[in-house]
Amino acid sequence: MSTKRIDALRAVAVVLFTGLALAAVSTSVAAHHAFSAEFDGSKPVVLKGTVTKMEWLNPHCWLHMDVKGPDGKVVTWMVEGGAPNALLRRGFTKNSVPIGAEIVVEGFRAIDGSNRANGRELTLADGKKLFMGSSGTGAPSDGRDPTERR
Repeated sequence: MSTKRIDALRAVAVVLFTGLALAAVSTSVAAHHAFSAEFDGSKPVVLKGTVTKMEWLNPHCWLHMDVKGPDGKVVTWMVEGGAPNALLRRGFTKNSVPIGAEIVVEGFRAIDGSNRANGRELTLADGKKLFMGSSGTGAPSDGRDPTERR
């Protein structure tokens, strides 16, 4: 094979690889959002219920919980947490919140009124507290984020 042909094939390979890399990055960036795009900092919520599922996904973890309403009806909520790595650095692991655990989550409601919230702090039945948020999300500053400047 000639040198010109090899150089042309290399150039095509570089362009294809670069295109695929950019597509992968843009997909994950598009999936990430600012707090104010989905949640309302003026609508705090306290959810008391039972953990049904914990998803350790990027860019945010999701906790699913069943919450009994004032009418006795059970409603499933999805609570967004920080990135898995951020939670791990704060001592929050996959085993911290087992399925069936009774918890209380403080956070902020979704703008669209759905049963979704951005979690700020999770309290286990034994009183142990876990910070669920990620710093710099745009959520209201309340002093609970250990990385916030005071």
